[in-house]
Amino acid sequence: MRKGVKVAVVGGVFVVLVGGAGYGAYNILSALNDDGGTASVRTGPPSGAEVKETTGKFFTAWEKGRAATAASYTNYPEDAASLLTAYGQEAHITKVRVTPGAASGDTVPFTVRATVAYKGVSKPLEYRSRLTVVRGETTHRALVDWQPSVVYPRLRKGDTLVTGDTAKAPIEAVDRDGKVLTKEKYPSLGPVLDELRRRYGDKAGGTPGVELVIRHADQNTADTTLLTLAKGRAGRLPTTLSASVQAAAETAVAKYTESSVVALKPSTGEVLAVANHRDDGFNAAFLGELAPGSTMKILSAATLIDMGKATASGPAPCPPSAVSLSQTFHNLKGLAPDDHATLSESFARSCNTAFVKFADEVKVNSLETEAEERFGLGRNNWKVGVPSFDGRVPASDGPDKAANLIGQGQVQMSPLNMASVTATAMTGVFRQPVIVSPKLDGREIATARGLSATTVAQLRSMMNRTATSGTAAGVMAGLGPDFGAKTGSAEVDGQAKSNSWFTGYRDDIAATAMTQDGGHGIDAAGPIVASVLRSGG
Repeated sequence: MRKGVKVAVVGGVFVVLVGGAGYGAYNILSALNDDGGTASVRTGPPSGAEVKETTGKFFTAWEKGRAATAASYTNYPEDAASLLTAYGQEAHITKVRVTPGAASGDTVPFTVRATVAYKGVSKPLEYRSRLTVVRGETTHRALVDWQPSVVYPRLRKGDTLVTGDTAKAPIEAVDRDGKVLTKEKYPSLGPVLDELRRRYGDKAGGTPGVELVIRHADQNTADTTLLTLAKGRAGRLPTTLSASVQAAAETAVAKYTESSVVALKPSTGEVLAVANHRDDGFNAAFLGELAPGSTMKILSAATLIDMGKATASGPAPCPPSAVSLSQTFHNLKGLAPDDHATLSESFARSCNTAFVKFADEVKVNSLETEAEERFGLGRNNWKVGVPSFDGRVPASDGPDKAANLIGQGQVQMSPLNMASVTATAMTGVFRQPVIVSPKLDGREIATARGLSATTVAQLRSMMNRTATSGTAAGVMAGLGPDFGAKTGSAEVDGQAKSNSWFTGYRDDIAATAMTQDGGHGIDAAGPIVASVLRSGG
């Protein structure tokens, strides 16, 4: 029998069904009805008249607060009924008026105007959304294709709307000098301030307000405020941030899409700035998990020096290629080989092959041990004050052992991690980054051995050379004399360009930036870091 044709017996009569579950070509099928006659069953995309009729009935029921009725016009009535019920009961949204716009095929944009009322306080609510009408796979009816975003565009699966007293009091976050930090003035701080409020709202001395919020399915994600009905009294929350450095960071990342930057105070580990320029709102500056490219050579050089395998002034030849366990590694295009290079020279020129040639000199876990014991990475015990990724430098055998040395392979870092690496290399002391004082909540801060004065002197010398005459010289010009840097570019499968990485320090400020698909370190991340370092600490 031909594919797509089914035969059923209905009341002793053979009925031929043509097509699939309801999304194929338009067909009129015949079946016996209860009266012994025939009834037409439609398949294929809904007609314009069906779209108008279905949306009209759905909107009318929604406006009248008839959640179950409205849900019956969707293809997932149970899920729809749950959210639409919460819309009226938990979110306390009333006086709903839905105004549809002009349909584009089976998609209808619309505007919702309503009132949120709770404990005698009310405010208007207005927003735009859209829905799509599809053919029901079993009912063959024209139905609203149910998505939580139909009810409110920022809702995702499992989210709901709630109006009530805020779980946490509002906070007035202030910088290290007492200047108020708001998400309106510093957009990158939005997710950070929401998280600080979730964690410390009850410790800052404020009183709750009344808000309409998105309560996310992930209980570890702070509620997203949509409308404030009553503000409450904000509690004052001191942070380690610097308003001037934060402003410079916001301006710098705004010039490059998919960019993130973190600035630290090496003498204390305090976070001075965190900024992201991303469409998804993700705090990649703290939570990114990406290969750091050649910025990793700071940690790799420290490993070689601490193991006694190399010194800054010792030999580290830079051949055009190097082979490690059958995998061939190359340098960036245009880098001239140097058979007589020192480690400092290969570091400053960012020679991959020089570091790859040391792969046979280190153990499988050498880099991992250095990262954990001296730089405080990879133990998943940082308590910054908001969520963070603590870096990953796994013990790796095979070609990945060499790849890890140049920041590829299995190594993953965030800009926060690499800023901390730079701070440790500067001072010799690992100070776990913090954004609020641990005295606020008594949390235990991570510790590590740090580096010897001899290792620090060599790392600072190599980073200074990179900033004055190496790959970072162009963007670091004019920032001396107490400064240093390291460039990086990390190749990513499927990307036309590498991820751009750059880390640097000046006086008592260290900063790291990362731009996805940004090219070489000096192309995007470098100018961001230089701008932040110029702002001072």
